[in-house]
Amino acid sequence: MPSPICEFLEAIKALDVGDVRLMEVCGTHTMAIAKSGLKSVLPENVKLLSGPGCPVCVTPPEVIDAALELAMRPNVIIATYGDMVRVPGSRRGDSLAKRRALGARVEIVYSPVDAIEIAKNDPDREVVFLGVGFETTAPGTAAAVLTAREDGVKNFSVWSMLKCVEPALRTLMAMDGFDIQGFLCPGHVAAIIGEKGFEFLTEEYKIPSVIAPFEPEGILLSVYRLLKQIADGEPRLENEYRRVVHKDGNPIARKMLESVFETRRDIWRGLGVIENSGFRFKTEFAEYDAEKKFDIHYANDLKPTLCRCDKVITGRISPCDCPMFGKVCTPEDPLGPCMVSSEGACAAAYKYQVI
Repeated sequence: MPSPICEFLEAIKALDVGDVRLMEVCGTHTMAIAKSGLKSVLPENVKLLSGPGCPVCVTPPEVIDAALELAMRPNVIIATYGDMVRVPGSRRGDSLAKRRALGARVEIVYSPVDAIEIAKNDPDREVVFLGVGFETTAPGTAAAVLTAREDGVKNFSVWSMLKCVEPALRTLMAMDGFDIQGFLCPGHVAAIIGEKGFEFLTEEYKIPSVIAPFEPEGILLSVYRLLKQIADGEPRLENEYRRVVHKDGNPIARKMLESVFETRRDIWRGLGVIENSGFRFKTEFAEYDAEKKFDIHYANDLKPTLCRCDKVITGRISPCDCPMFGKVCTPEDPLGPCMVSSEGACAAAYKYQVI
């Protein structure tokens, strides 16, 4: 009995679509595609590229630099997810891991609630949680802030690096040379914002789009559905992750997010400054806003670096097209976040030898 993957591949090969470039907009998809070797079994005319779907990767170097400086302030504890510890700023080799070796207090946590516990156990220090993520993790960060307020924890704050997916995709599609014929939409983000959060892709831009699950069969089915839309000339939004993603998403999570945060102008690696693309604290939660508490500012005169992550996350090159990949830039000595993050396109390509 043929496997679903074999059936999907035969169906894909039977479609007349010409050369097609598809983009996944989720770091978990990027890693799943690399781990399962899906790129190697697709026809040569179908190319999968990674988009701005890794929250660590889209955090720009000027923000990383500011975090490194904050880490060196007296009586400050930085609490962060593990991926952020080794991400270099604008200076090669300078990371939170290096600052920790120089005496900074940097703690790896699995959730912002863990950071609150650190603050409770060390009331004489200020604990700053680096809130990296998209709509997926933003509700949990908001819940942690509400918990800190309820528990009366005053030495805890969040540096919101949280971002919104839709404005980034709009900016990406407006870039010169944009050449993507279909999107694999992120299932985790869609679980929060719902199918409605991605309807603009087909309604306004007429780009075929499929909300994809994460197992290889589901991703391959989603690729087939995209190619079928292209072949038929009928762009629409399809949901292949219906067991998790509903039309309106998760209203409770969205309400939690909206109770604490509002949108703002924000900076993205590779995409620049985008209006209404980040989350900042509402005025009534200003005491938990690390940017205000520590008067954080970003440098605006950074020199260009060898890192090409900006081009990788916008689909202009694949990791293996970068002349630094696997030579100057490796997981042991990364030039940028795409080689560090567990959801980074370069890390996925390096680990699974994606060609």
